[in-house]
Amino acid sequence: MAFVEARRLEVDRVQDCADAAALPSFILCEPQQATAESVAPQIVGQEEEVDEQEADPEPTACSSSAVGASVRFTMGSRRAAPGMAGVYPRRASPLSSRFRVVAEYIKRRDMKVWATVLWILSVMVTPTFGEPLDTVFLEELTWPELRTLVQAGKTTMILPIGGTEQNGPHMALGKHNARVKMLSERIARTLGNALVAPVIAYVPEGALSPPTGHMRFPGTITVPEDVFRRLLESAARSARLHGFRDVVFLGDHGSTQVGEKVVAARLNREWATTPGRAHAIEEYYHAATAGFRALLSARGYQPEELGDHAALADTALTLALDPSLVRTGLLRDDRAPGAGSGADGDPRRASAELGRLGVDLIVARTVAAIKASTTNRR
Repeated sequence: MAFVEARRLEVDRVQDCADAAALPSFILCEPQQATAESVAPQIVGQEEEVDEQEADPEPTACSSSAVGASVRFTMGSRRAAPGMAGVYPRRASPLSSRFRVVAEYIKRRDMKVWATVLWILSVMVTPTFGEPLDTVFLEELTWPELRTLVQAGKTTMILPIGGTEQNGPHMALGKHNARVKMLSERIARTLGNALVAPVIAYVPEGALSPPTGHMRFPGTITVPEDVFRRLLESAARSARLHGFRDVVFLGDHGSTQVGEKVVAARLNREWATTPGRAHAIEEYYHAATAGFRALLSARGYQPEELGDHAALADTALTLALDPSLVRTGLLRDDRAPGAGSGADGDPRRASAELGRLGVDLIVARTVAAIKASTTNRR
């Protein structure tokens, strides 16, 4: 009789496990073989405690269908109630309920925190639509940003003119280009109504065949004088077309000074009945050369140090603006650059501190000259 009852209980337990498979609130267990001995106490409604000194029965491995993963549980040694062998309802104990509430709170709180952080970051790194960047460089603006700035009163275009040429063994070929760009930025910011066009990097440097002037040194690039002048004229006309009233030529190279004046005079004759004007600001070049050398001479530096090219004044300016262009190790040489080095003068005592004096001088004098020229609109 006990054997028949045991078989019935086993069938009921298997059926219960199958029925409970779709219920997420139950933990399913693999059915185990029931015996008369194991169910006998259950038939009479008694609960048998396992003697602590006896070996524990084989643990029952269960998997949670609620989480859909292979999470295994080990049931204790207490035997299940009759008819429920293998199926254990998840009773909402106070501890487990509180844990679930806390876990859900933390999850929702973290999501809110991350959403807030992402919103703050988006506000910090995303510029306001239509708001131009803090730059005076034309090449860093979009066309709507440029149009907005011109309409707001930035109607002066500075056209910086550099040159690609040798500058002695201690200074890079792009000295003029880097220097005139950085100085033009400072001048434009001081003026307050100016923007800076891309640097014109190719200027007349000498003949090609046979090579003359700086063309005798590798790396120097030259263009014919008429090509250079047509380039200036076309750039100035482009600026006028887009709303700039004043086009300012700033030449960092001696060979460009005459061409700048010729082009400015030609354009001003043509623009005489319009608000537009072109300005060849010679004071920029005078301040960077004769003006700065006079300042250094007043401080005790000798004529043989000052020179005319890639010497003390030239090198000091570059150290103040972009020291990466100067090979400072060569400045510590015991001997000054000799004939054939490309340098005219002695740059060894050049320093960034001296160069900053020249930078201030150039900016101040050039700003004053531009204001005077744009005020006088004859």
